[in-house]
Amino acid sequence: MHKGEGRAVSHELAIALAFGSSAAVMVLELVSLRLVAPYIGLTLETNTAVIGVALAAIATGAALGGRFADRVPPHRTLGPLFLVGGALVMLVLPVVRWTGEAFRDSANDLVFLVLAVTLFAPAALLAAVTPMVTKLRLATLEQTGTVVGRLSAYATVGGIFGTVLTGFVFVATVPISTIVLVLGAVLVVVGAVLTILLRGARAAVKPVALAIIGGTLTFVAPRPCEVETAYHCARVAADPNREGGRTLYLDQLRHSYVDLDDPTYLEFEYIKSYAAAINGSRPEGQPVDALHIGGGGMTMTRYLTATRPGSKHQVYEIDKAVVELDKRELGVRTGPDLNVTVKDGRLGVRDEATDRWEVVLMDAFSGVSVPWHLTTRELVADVRRVLRPGGIYLINVIDFGPAKFAKAEIKTVQAEFAHVAVIARKNEFTGKSGGNFVVVASDQPIDVPGIAAKLEPNMEIRDRLDDFVGDAPVLTDDYAPVDQLLTPYGS
Repeated sequence: MHKGEGRAVSHELAIALAFGSSAAVMVLELVSLRLVAPYIGLTLETNTAVIGVALAAIATGAALGGRFADRVPPHRTLGPLFLVGGALVMLVLPVVRWTGEAFRDSANDLVFLVLAVTLFAPAALLAAVTPMVTKLRLATLEQTGTVVGRLSAYATVGGIFGTVLTGFVFVATVPISTIVLVLGAVLVVVGAVLTILLRGARAAVKPVALAIIGGTLTFVAPRPCEVETAYHCARVAADPNREGGRTLYLDQLRHSYVDLDDPTYLEFEYIKSYAAAINGSRPEGQPVDALHIGGGGMTMTRYLTATRPGSKHQVYEIDKAVVELDKRELGVRTGPDLNVTVKDGRLGVRDEATDRWEVVLMDAFSGVSVPWHLTTRELVADVRRVLRPGGIYLINVIDFGPAKFAKAEIKTVQAEFAHVAVIARKNEFTGKSGGNFVVVASDQPIDVPGIAAKLEPNMEIRDRLDDFVGDAPVLTDDYAPVDQLLTPYGS
Protein backbone atom coordinates (compact mmCIF):
# COMPACT_ATOMS: atom_id res chain seq x y z
CA MET A 1 0.00 0.00 0.00
CA HIS A 2 1.34 3.48 -0.92
CA LYS A 3 2.00 5.98 1.80
CA GLY A 4 -1.24 7.83 2.49
CA GLU A 5 -3.40 5.30 0.67
CA GLY A 6 -6.53 4.56 2.58
CA ARG A 7 -6.66 7.89 4.35
CA ALA A 8 -10.16 9.27 4.29
CA VAL A 9 -11.05 12.58 2.69
CA SER A 10 -13.97 14.16 4.50
CA HIS A 11 -17.19 14.97 2.72
CA GLU A 12 -16.66 18.70 3.34
CA LEU A 13 -13.08 18.66 2.01
CA ALA A 14 -14.11 16.74 -1.09
CA ILE A 15 -16.81 19.32 -1.87
CA ALA A 16 -14.38 22.19 -1.26
CA LEU A 17 -11.75 20.72 -3.59
CA ALA A 18 -14.23 20.03 -6.40
CA PHE A 19 -15.83 23.45 -5.97
CA GLY A 20 -12.53 25.34 -5.77
CA SER A 21 -10.78 23.63 -8.68
CA SER A 22 -13.73 24.28 -11.01
CA ALA A 23 -13.98 27.90 -9.89
CA ALA A 24 -10.27 28.35 -10.57
CA VAL A 25 -10.64 27.06 -14.15
CA MET A 26 -13.37 29.58 -14.92
CA VAL A 27 -11.41 32.46 -13.38
CA LEU A 28 -8.43 31.49 -15.54
CA GLU A 29 -10.58 31.28 -18.68
CA LEU A 30 -12.08 34.76 -18.26
CA VAL A 31 -8.73 36.31 -17.34
CA SER A 32 -7.19 34.75 -20.45
CA LEU A 33 -9.62 36.71 -22.62
CA ARG A 34 -8.31 39.93 -21.08
CA LEU A 35 -4.69 38.84 -21.52
CA VAL A 36 -4.92 38.45 -25.30
CA ALA A 37 -7.10 41.52 -25.92
CA PRO A 38 -4.20 44.03 -26.12
CA TYR A 39 -2.53 41.93 -28.82
CA ILE A 40 -5.21 40.28 -30.96
CA GLY A 41 -8.36 42.12 -29.90
CA LEU A 42 -11.67 40.67 -28.79
CA THR A 43 -14.11 39.33 -31.35
CA LEU A 44 -16.72 36.61 -31.23
CA GLU A 45 -14.16 34.30 -32.84
CA THR A 46 -11.54 35.09 -30.17
CA ASN A 47 -14.02 34.51 -27.36
CA THR A 48 -15.24 31.29 -28.95
CA ALA A 49 -11.71 29.97 -29.44
CA VAL A 50 -10.67 30.66 -25.84
CA ILE A 51 -13.85 29.06 -24.50
CA GLY A 52 -13.22 26.09 -26.79
CA VAL A 53 -9.68 25.65 -25.44
CA ALA A 54 -10.97 25.80 -21.86
CA LEU A 55 -13.71 23.24 -22.54
CA ALA A 56 -11.23 20.95 -24.29
CA ALA A 57 -8.96 21.20 -21.25
CA ILE A 58 -11.84 20.43 -18.90
CA ALA A 59 -12.85 17.38 -20.98
CA THR A 60 -9.26 16.14 -21.20
CA GLY A 61 -8.60 16.67 -17.51
CA ALA A 62 -11.82 14.93 -16.49
CA ALA A 63 -11.10 11.92 -18.73
CA LEU A 64 -7.45 11.52 -17.74
CA GLY A 65 -8.18 12.29 -14.10
CA GLY A 66 -10.73 9.50 -13.98
CA ARG A 67 -8.40 7.10 -15.73
CA PHE A 68 -5.44 7.78 -13.46
CA ALA A 69 -7.64 7.67 -10.38
CA ASP A 70 -8.18 3.99 -11.16
CA ARG A 71 -4.46 3.32 -11.69
CA VAL A 72 -2.65 5.56 -9.19
CA PRO A 73 -3.81 6.15 -5.61
CA PRO A 74 -5.49 9.59 -5.70
CA HIS A 75 -3.75 10.51 -2.45
CA ARG A 76 -0.47 10.64 -4.38
CA THR A 77 -1.74 12.89 -7.16
CA LEU A 78 -4.31 15.20 -5.56
CA GLY A 79 -1.83 17.60 -3.98
CA PRO A 80 0.49 17.79 -7.00
CA LEU A 81 -2.48 18.56 -9.27
CA PHE A 82 -3.11 21.76 -7.31
CA LEU A 83 0.59 22.50 -6.87
CA VAL A 84 1.62 22.14 -10.49
CA GLY A 85 -1.64 23.67 -11.72
CA GLY A 86 -1.04 26.76 -9.56
CA ALA A 87 2.57 27.03 -10.70
CA LEU A 88 1.50 26.89 -14.35
CA VAL A 89 -1.20 29.51 -13.73
CA MET A 90 1.54 31.88 -12.58
CA LEU A 91 3.38 31.33 -15.86
CA VAL A 92 0.41 32.21 -18.09
CA LEU A 93 0.65 36.00 -17.79
CA PRO A 94 4.42 36.47 -18.33
CA VAL A 95 4.55 34.00 -21.23
CA VAL A 96 1.58 35.56 -23.04
CA ARG A 97 2.72 39.14 -22.46
CA TRP A 98 6.31 38.56 -23.51
CA THR A 99 5.14 36.79 -26.65
CA GLY A 100 2.58 39.52 -27.35
CA GLU A 101 5.09 42.34 -26.96
CA ALA A 102 7.71 40.54 -29.05
CA PHE A 103 5.29 39.91 -31.93
CA ARG A 104 2.86 42.82 -31.53
CA ASP A 105 0.85 43.44 -34.73
CA SER A 106 2.68 40.69 -36.62
CA ALA A 107 1.82 37.25 -35.27
CA ASN A 108 -1.70 37.09 -33.85
CA ASP A 109 -1.92 33.34 -34.46
CA LEU A 110 1.28 32.75 -32.50
CA VAL A 111 0.03 34.81 -29.55
CA PHE A 112 -3.19 32.83 -29.46
CA LEU A 113 -1.33 29.51 -29.79
CA VAL A 114 0.86 30.42 -26.81
CA LEU A 115 -2.23 31.33 -24.79
CA ALA A 116 -3.96 28.10 -25.81
CA VAL A 117 -1.04 26.00 -24.56
CA THR A 118 -0.54 27.93 -21.33
CA LEU A 119 -4.29 27.90 -20.59
CA PHE A 120 -4.84 24.26 -21.53
CA ALA A 121 -2.19 22.77 -19.22
CA PRO A 122 -3.29 24.19 -15.83
CA ALA A 123 -7.00 23.95 -16.73
CA ALA A 124 -6.63 20.25 -17.55
CA LEU A 125 -4.78 19.56 -14.31
CA LEU A 126 -7.43 21.34 -12.24
CA ALA A 127 -10.25 19.58 -14.11
CA ALA A 128 -8.70 16.26 -13.06
CA VAL A 129 -9.33 17.07 -9.40
CA THR A 130 -13.05 16.21 -9.32
CA PRO A 131 -12.70 12.61 -10.60
CA MET A 132 -9.77 12.11 -8.21
CA VAL A 133 -11.80 13.34 -5.25
CA THR A 134 -14.78 11.27 -6.39
CA LYS A 135 -12.62 8.14 -6.33
CA LEU A 136 -11.55 8.90 -2.78
CA ARG A 137 -15.16 9.25 -1.64
CA LEU A 138 -16.44 6.02 -3.22
CA ALA A 139 -16.58 3.58 -0.36
CA THR A 140 -19.13 1.18 -1.91
CA LEU A 141 -20.81 0.71 -5.26
CA GLU A 142 -24.14 1.51 -3.66
CA GLN A 143 -22.93 5.12 -3.16
CA THR A 144 -21.70 5.69 -6.71
CA GLY A 145 -24.62 7.69 -8.06
CA THR A 146 -24.95 9.87 -4.97
CA VAL A 147 -21.23 10.66 -4.70
CA VAL A 148 -20.68 11.30 -8.40
CA GLY A 149 -23.82 13.41 -8.71
CA ARG A 150 -23.15 15.46 -5.61
CA LEU A 151 -19.50 16.25 -6.44
CA SER A 152 -20.35 17.00 -10.08
CA ALA A 153 -23.04 19.40 -8.90
CA TYR A 154 -20.68 21.20 -6.54
CA ALA A 155 -18.04 21.38 -9.25
CA THR A 156 -20.58 23.02 -11.57
CA VAL A 157 -21.61 25.47 -8.85
CA GLY A 158 -17.93 26.26 -8.36
CA GLY A 159 -17.61 27.05 -12.07
CA ILE A 160 -20.61 29.37 -11.86
CA PHE A 161 -19.20 31.04 -8.77
CA GLY A 162 -15.82 31.61 -10.43
CA THR A 163 -17.47 33.04 -13.54
CA VAL A 164 -19.74 35.46 -11.69
CA LEU A 165 -17.05 36.57 -9.23
CA THR A 166 -14.55 37.25 -12.01
CA GLY A 167 -16.97 39.04 -14.31
CA PHE A 168 -18.66 41.21 -11.69
CA VAL A 169 -15.92 41.73 -9.10
CA PHE A 170 -12.36 40.71 -9.95
CA VAL A 171 -11.89 42.21 -13.43
CA ALA A 172 -13.72 45.39 -12.45
CA THR A 173 -11.71 46.04 -9.28
CA VAL A 174 -8.18 44.63 -9.50
CA PRO A 175 -5.51 44.32 -12.22
CA ILE A 176 -5.26 41.12 -14.25
CA SER A 177 -1.75 40.48 -12.94
CA THR A 178 -3.06 40.54 -9.36
CA ILE A 179 -5.85 38.09 -10.21
CA VAL A 180 -3.36 35.67 -11.79
CA LEU A 181 -0.87 35.93 -8.94
CA VAL A 182 -3.48 35.47 -6.21
CA LEU A 183 -5.16 32.58 -8.02
CA GLY A 184 -1.85 30.82 -8.58
CA ALA A 185 -0.74 31.44 -5.00
CA VAL A 186 -3.98 30.07 -3.53
CA LEU A 187 -3.71 26.93 -5.66
CA VAL A 188 -0.06 26.44 -4.70
CA VAL A 189 -0.81 26.83 -1.00
CA VAL A 190 -3.69 24.36 -1.19
CA GLY A 191 -1.57 21.95 -3.17
CA ALA A 192 1.39 22.27 -0.83
CA VAL A 193 -0.76 21.57 2.23
CA LEU A 194 -2.37 18.53 0.59
CA THR A 195 0.96 17.22 -0.66
CA ILE A 196 2.68 17.59 2.71
CA LEU A 197 -0.22 15.94 4.52
CA LEU A 198 -0.60 13.07 2.06
CA ARG A 199 2.92 12.56 0.70
CA GLY A 200 5.42 14.50 2.80
CA ALA A 201 7.26 17.82 2.45
CA ARG A 202 9.85 16.65 -0.11
CA ALA A 203 7.19 16.05 -2.77
CA ALA A 204 6.16 19.73 -2.64
CA VAL A 205 9.60 21.27 -3.18
CA LYS A 206 9.85 21.28 -7.01
CA PRO A 207 6.31 22.54 -7.75
CA VAL A 208 6.68 25.30 -5.15
CA ALA A 209 9.97 26.35 -6.78
CA LEU A 210 8.22 26.49 -10.16
CA ALA A 211 5.48 28.66 -8.65
CA ILE A 212 8.06 31.06 -7.21
CA ILE A 213 9.67 31.37 -10.64
CA GLY A 214 6.27 32.02 -12.25
CA GLY A 215 5.37 34.63 -9.65
CA THR A 216 8.69 36.42 -10.12
CA LEU A 217 8.28 36.48 -13.90
CA THR A 218 4.79 37.93 -13.51
CA PHE A 219 6.18 40.90 -11.60
CA VAL A 220 8.73 41.70 -14.32
CA ALA A 221 6.51 40.90 -17.34
CA PRO A 222 5.58 43.78 -19.71
CA ARG A 223 2.50 45.79 -18.76
CA PRO A 224 0.72 47.00 -21.90
CA CYS A 225 -1.98 48.82 -19.92
CA GLU A 226 -2.01 52.08 -18.06
CA VAL A 227 -5.48 51.15 -16.78
CA GLU A 228 -7.09 47.71 -16.88
CA THR A 229 -10.79 48.42 -17.14
CA ALA A 230 -13.72 46.03 -17.07
CA TYR A 231 -13.74 46.12 -20.88
CA HIS A 232 -10.37 47.29 -22.13
CA CYS A 233 -6.66 47.61 -21.66
CA ALA A 234 -6.48 51.42 -21.75
CA ARG A 235 -3.61 53.90 -21.98
CA VAL A 236 -2.93 57.44 -23.12
CA ALA A 237 0.18 58.15 -25.18
CA ALA A 238 1.72 61.54 -25.93
CA ASP A 239 2.29 62.50 -29.57
CA PRO A 240 6.02 63.18 -30.04
CA ASN A 241 5.23 65.39 -33.05
CA ARG A 242 2.59 67.59 -31.42
CA GLU A 243 3.08 69.05 -27.97
CA GLY A 244 -0.55 68.84 -26.85
CA GLY A 245 -1.40 65.69 -28.80
CA ARG A 246 -2.66 62.68 -26.88
CA THR A 247 -3.87 59.33 -28.21
CA LEU A 248 -6.24 57.07 -26.28
CA TYR A 249 -5.54 53.38 -26.89
CA LEU A 250 -8.14 50.76 -26.01
CA ASP A 251 -6.57 47.32 -26.30
CA GLN A 252 -4.41 47.40 -29.44
CA LEU A 253 -6.31 50.13 -31.29
CA ARG A 254 -6.09 53.93 -31.42
CA HIS A 255 -9.57 55.02 -30.40
CA SER A 256 -9.30 58.78 -29.94
CA TYR A 257 -6.91 61.67 -30.49
CA VAL A 258 -7.16 65.06 -28.80
CA ASP A 259 -4.99 68.13 -28.68
CA LEU A 260 -5.05 69.46 -25.15
CA ASP A 261 -4.10 72.92 -26.41
CA ASP A 262 -6.37 73.11 -29.46
CA PRO A 263 -9.81 71.46 -29.29
CA THR A 264 -10.48 72.35 -32.95
CA TYR A 265 -7.62 70.14 -34.16
CA LEU A 266 -8.89 66.83 -35.55
CA GLU A 267 -6.50 64.00 -36.32
CA PHE A 268 -8.55 61.00 -37.35
CA GLU A 269 -10.11 60.85 -40.79
CA TYR A 270 -13.54 59.74 -39.64
CA ILE A 271 -13.71 62.49 -37.03
CA LYS A 272 -13.02 65.03 -39.79
CA SER A 273 -15.88 63.44 -41.73
CA TYR A 274 -18.16 63.78 -38.68
CA ALA A 275 -17.26 67.47 -38.48
CA ALA A 276 -17.82 67.93 -42.23
CA ALA A 277 -21.26 66.30 -42.02
CA ILE A 278 -22.32 68.61 -39.19
CA ASN A 279 -20.73 71.77 -40.57
CA GLY A 280 -22.00 71.09 -44.09
CA SER A 281 -25.59 70.66 -42.95
CA ARG A 282 -25.81 73.22 -40.12
CA PRO A 283 -25.13 76.98 -40.11
CA GLU A 284 -21.58 77.77 -38.98
CA GLY A 285 -21.23 78.62 -35.30
CA GLN A 286 -24.79 77.63 -34.40
CA PRO A 287 -24.98 75.50 -31.24
CA VAL A 288 -26.21 71.94 -31.58
CA ASP A 289 -27.69 69.50 -29.12
CA ALA A 290 -25.76 66.25 -29.60
CA LEU A 291 -26.21 62.74 -28.24
CA HIS A 292 -23.00 60.71 -28.24
CA ILE A 293 -23.18 56.91 -28.04
CA GLY A 294 -19.69 55.98 -26.94
CA GLY A 295 -17.34 58.49 -25.37
CA GLY A 296 -13.76 57.40 -26.05
CA GLY A 297 -11.57 60.49 -25.69
CA MET A 298 -14.60 62.78 -26.27
CA THR A 299 -12.95 64.52 -29.20
CA MET A 300 -16.24 65.64 -30.78
CA THR A 301 -17.66 67.10 -27.58
CA ARG A 302 -14.54 69.29 -27.29
CA TYR A 303 -14.65 70.25 -30.97
CA LEU A 304 -18.34 71.15 -31.07
CA THR A 305 -18.13 73.12 -27.84
CA ALA A 306 -15.19 75.12 -29.23
CA THR A 307 -16.65 75.74 -32.68
CA ARG A 308 -20.29 76.01 -31.68
CA PRO A 309 -20.46 77.67 -28.25
CA GLY A 310 -23.59 76.81 -26.31
CA SER A 311 -23.82 73.26 -27.64
CA LYS A 312 -25.27 70.69 -25.26
CA HIS A 313 -23.96 67.14 -25.04
CA GLN A 314 -25.16 63.87 -23.55
CA VAL A 315 -22.58 61.10 -23.64
CA TYR A 316 -23.25 57.44 -22.89
CA GLU A 317 -20.02 55.56 -22.20
CA ILE A 318 -20.19 52.03 -20.81
CA ASP A 319 -16.66 52.00 -19.35
CA LYS A 320 -16.38 54.01 -16.14
CA ALA A 321 -12.59 53.69 -16.06
CA VAL A 322 -12.31 55.28 -19.53
CA VAL A 323 -14.34 58.26 -18.32
CA GLU A 324 -12.04 58.61 -15.31
CA LEU A 325 -9.00 58.39 -17.60
CA ASP A 326 -10.51 61.10 -19.83
CA LYS A 327 -10.93 63.39 -16.84
CA ARG A 328 -7.48 62.67 -15.45
CA GLU A 329 -5.37 62.86 -18.59
CA LEU A 330 -7.43 64.33 -21.44
CA GLY A 331 -8.86 67.37 -19.72
CA VAL A 332 -12.53 66.36 -19.88
CA ARG A 333 -14.70 68.50 -17.59
CA THR A 334 -18.36 67.68 -17.15
CA GLY A 335 -20.95 70.35 -16.39
CA PRO A 336 -24.25 71.85 -17.56
CA ASP A 337 -23.19 71.58 -21.23
CA LEU A 338 -21.59 68.13 -20.98
CA ASN A 339 -23.28 65.29 -19.16
CA VAL A 340 -21.51 61.92 -19.16
CA THR A 341 -23.47 58.87 -18.06
CA VAL A 342 -21.82 55.49 -17.50
CA LYS A 343 -24.33 53.30 -19.27
CA ASP A 344 -24.73 51.00 -22.24
CA GLY A 345 -25.50 53.15 -25.28
CA ARG A 346 -28.58 51.21 -26.30
CA LEU A 347 -30.16 51.59 -22.89
CA GLY A 348 -29.26 55.27 -22.96
CA VAL A 349 -31.00 55.85 -26.30
CA ARG A 350 -34.04 53.97 -25.05
CA ASP A 351 -34.36 56.34 -22.10
CA GLU A 352 -34.14 59.52 -24.20
CA ALA A 353 -37.19 61.64 -24.99
CA THR A 354 -38.68 61.70 -28.48
CA ASP A 355 -37.47 64.54 -30.77
CA ARG A 356 -34.81 65.51 -28.22
CA TRP A 357 -31.56 65.70 -30.21
CA GLU A 358 -30.35 67.51 -33.32
CA VAL A 359 -27.36 65.21 -33.90
CA VAL A 360 -26.73 61.62 -32.78
CA LEU A 361 -23.17 60.34 -33.12
CA MET A 362 -22.49 56.60 -32.87
CA ASP A 363 -18.85 56.05 -31.97
CA ALA A 364 -18.89 52.91 -29.83
CA PHE A 365 -16.51 50.09 -30.60
CA SER A 366 -15.62 46.65 -29.33
CA GLY A 367 -12.35 45.87 -31.08
CA VAL A 368 -12.73 47.03 -34.69
CA SER A 369 -16.51 46.68 -34.82
CA VAL A 370 -19.53 48.46 -33.47
CA PRO A 371 -21.06 46.19 -30.79
CA TRP A 372 -23.70 44.15 -32.59
CA HIS A 373 -26.61 45.39 -30.46
CA LEU A 374 -25.81 48.95 -31.60
CA THR A 375 -26.05 48.03 -35.29
CA THR A 376 -29.55 46.62 -35.62
CA ARG A 377 -32.70 48.05 -37.15
CA GLU A 378 -34.37 48.20 -33.76
CA LEU A 379 -31.60 50.47 -32.44
CA VAL A 380 -31.68 52.64 -35.57
CA ALA A 381 -35.46 53.04 -35.17
CA ASP A 382 -34.92 54.27 -31.63
CA VAL A 383 -32.28 56.72 -32.85
CA ARG A 384 -34.76 58.06 -35.42
CA ARG A 385 -37.29 58.50 -32.62
CA VAL A 386 -34.99 60.67 -30.47
CA LEU A 387 -33.84 62.84 -33.41
CA ARG A 388 -35.63 66.08 -34.15
CA PRO A 389 -37.12 66.52 -37.63
CA GLY A 390 -34.21 67.27 -39.94
CA GLY A 391 -31.67 65.96 -37.45
CA ILE A 392 -28.79 63.76 -38.60
CA TYR A 393 -27.50 60.39 -37.43
CA LEU A 394 -23.79 59.67 -37.87
CA ILE A 395 -22.21 56.25 -37.45
CA ASN A 396 -18.61 55.23 -38.07
CA VAL A 397 -18.13 51.76 -39.56
CA ILE A 398 -14.73 50.15 -40.13
CA ASP A 399 -14.57 47.47 -42.81
CA PHE A 400 -12.25 46.04 -45.45
CA GLY A 401 -12.27 44.06 -48.67
CA PRO A 402 -15.83 43.15 -49.67
CA ALA A 403 -17.07 45.49 -46.89
CA LYS A 404 -19.92 43.11 -46.07
CA PHE A 405 -20.54 44.61 -42.65
CA ALA A 406 -20.46 48.19 -43.94
CA LYS A 407 -22.97 47.33 -46.67
CA ALA A 408 -25.24 45.54 -44.20
CA GLU A 409 -25.17 48.50 -41.83
CA ILE A 410 -25.95 50.95 -44.62
CA LYS A 411 -28.86 48.75 -45.69
CA THR A 412 -30.06 48.63 -42.09
CA VAL A 413 -29.98 52.42 -41.73
CA GLN A 414 -31.80 52.75 -45.08
CA ALA A 415 -34.59 50.57 -43.68
CA GLU A 416 -35.41 53.31 -41.14
CA PHE A 417 -34.26 56.60 -42.65
CA ALA A 418 -35.56 58.02 -45.92
CA HIS A 419 -32.27 59.70 -46.76
CA VAL A 420 -28.85 58.06 -46.34
CA ALA A 421 -25.40 59.03 -47.61
CA VAL A 422 -21.93 57.61 -47.00
CA ILE A 423 -18.59 59.39 -46.64
CA ALA A 424 -15.45 57.40 -47.48
CA ARG A 425 -12.26 57.52 -49.48
CA LYS A 426 -12.90 57.28 -53.18
CA ASN A 427 -11.21 53.87 -53.56
CA GLU A 428 -13.10 52.39 -50.60
CA PHE A 429 -16.29 52.38 -52.61
CA THR A 430 -14.58 50.12 -55.16
CA GLY A 431 -13.50 47.47 -52.64
CA LYS A 432 -9.82 48.05 -53.42
CA SER A 433 -9.06 49.23 -49.89
CA GLY A 434 -10.70 49.39 -46.51
CA GLY A 435 -11.12 51.86 -43.73
CA ASN A 436 -13.78 54.11 -42.27
CA PHE A 437 -17.25 54.49 -43.75
CA VAL A 438 -19.21 57.32 -42.12
CA VAL A 439 -22.94 56.83 -42.63
CA VAL A 440 -25.09 59.98 -42.60
CA ALA A 441 -28.86 59.55 -42.19
CA SER A 442 -31.82 61.90 -41.86
CA ASP A 443 -35.58 61.99 -42.35
CA GLN A 444 -35.10 65.00 -44.64
CA PRO A 445 -32.88 65.42 -47.73
CA ILE A 446 -29.17 65.53 -46.90
CA ASP A 447 -27.18 68.55 -48.12
CA VAL A 448 -24.70 66.47 -50.10
CA PRO A 449 -23.03 69.43 -51.87
CA GLY A 450 -22.71 71.33 -48.59
CA ILE A 451 -21.07 68.38 -46.86
CA ALA A 452 -18.85 67.63 -49.86
CA ALA A 453 -17.48 71.17 -49.70
CA LYS A 454 -16.28 70.54 -46.14
CA LEU A 455 -14.63 67.16 -46.76
CA GLU A 456 -10.92 66.45 -47.00
CA PRO A 457 -9.64 66.32 -50.63
CA ASN A 458 -9.32 62.52 -50.65
CA MET A 459 -12.88 61.95 -49.40
CA GLU A 460 -16.23 61.88 -51.15
CA ILE A 461 -19.88 61.54 -50.17
CA ARG A 462 -22.42 59.42 -52.06
CA ASP A 463 -26.16 59.21 -51.64
CA ARG A 464 -26.79 56.81 -54.52
CA LEU A 465 -25.88 53.58 -52.82
CA ASP A 466 -27.95 50.80 -54.40
CA ASP A 467 -25.11 49.46 -56.55
CA PHE A 468 -22.67 49.58 -53.63
CA VAL A 469 -24.98 47.95 -51.07
CA GLY A 470 -26.44 45.33 -53.42
CA ASP A 471 -28.29 42.52 -51.66
CA ALA A 472 -26.73 43.05 -48.23
CA PRO A 473 -28.92 41.88 -45.33
CA VAL A 474 -30.71 44.12 -42.88
CA LEU A 475 -29.31 43.56 -39.38
CA THR A 476 -31.89 42.89 -36.68
CA ASP A 477 -31.88 41.88 -33.04
CA ASP A 478 -32.64 38.38 -34.29
CA TYR A 479 -29.88 38.32 -36.92
CA ALA A 480 -26.73 40.45 -36.59
CA PRO A 481 -23.59 38.39 -37.41
CA VAL A 482 -21.33 41.44 -37.18
CA ASP A 483 -18.08 39.64 -36.35
CA GLN A 484 -18.59 37.08 -39.11
CA LEU A 485 -19.28 39.76 -41.71
CA LEU A 486 -16.05 41.51 -40.69
CA THR A 487 -13.79 38.46 -40.91
CA PRO A 488 -12.63 36.14 -43.69
CA TYR A 489 -15.13 33.58 -42.38
CA GLY A 490 -17.88 35.80 -43.76
CA SER A 491 -16.34 35.99 -47.21
